[in-house]
Amino acid sequence: MWADTKTELEPMARHLLLVEDDREIAALVELHLRDIYCTADITGSGQDALTRYARCRYDLVILDLMLPDLDGLTVCQRLRAGGDYVPILMLTAKSSELDRVLGLELGADDYLVKPFSFPELLARVKALLRRAEALRSSGGATPDDARVTCGSLVIEVSQRRVTLAGRELALTVKEFDLLLHFARQPGRVFSRSQLLDQIWGYSHEGYEHTVNSHINRLRAKLEPNPAEPHYLLTVWGIGYKFTESC
Repeated sequence: MWADTKTELEPMARHLLLVEDDREIAALVELHLRDIYCTADITGSGQDALTRYARCRYDLVILDLMLPDLDGLTVCQRLRAGGDYVPILMLTAKSSELDRVLGLELGADDYLVKPFSFPELLARVKALLRRAEALRSSGGATPDDARVTCGSLVIEVSQRRVTLAGRELALTVKEFDLLLHFARQPGRVFSRSQLLDQIWGYSHEGYEHTVNSHINRLRAKLEPNPAEPHYLLTVWGIGYKFTESC
């Protein structure tokens, strides 16, 4: 099909599931996805999306929040409950922080608020595909990196599992990625733009609040007293770092 075409992702086409009930938007998204050598199955039904996903292996799911039957949050939750990891990019016409947080808490990797630009959509898709490929290629972790510990905090990399004093923490995809990124490099200071580029795979001016929101939610789950964090420290005027006091 696309085997002889070189791209920054891979020479083979990626197969996506596009769940969007607005036919015009779905057609435009599919058209632009071809520019990065992605094919897409399209459905406007949340229930049909779950049926298709059960029958076919997809490299990424683009999921609208508002659907006529099952809403996107429910679909996202059921996809994550299935066990097999697939990157999920959520599209929403709602811009409230609550809707964004709900989507991320239920397992979406990223979100875009409508109306969005197609270059930004493609940047998000390519970033998610690159990260998924890196996870597959690494096989999870090397023996020396299979576990990262800091006192009673234990990060089991290949299982993507985090425990604190023996209690498992329920982290979203990005919260886990952020914590692991910090914990692997204690004491190193990261700016918000660096974290956007390294964790989300893109860096756009004005999106630093995304990092702040994730840090705050991660602290709420990780820190005994989020107002006086022990693990994730703020470096004023620069960004954040992971404690060296382990």
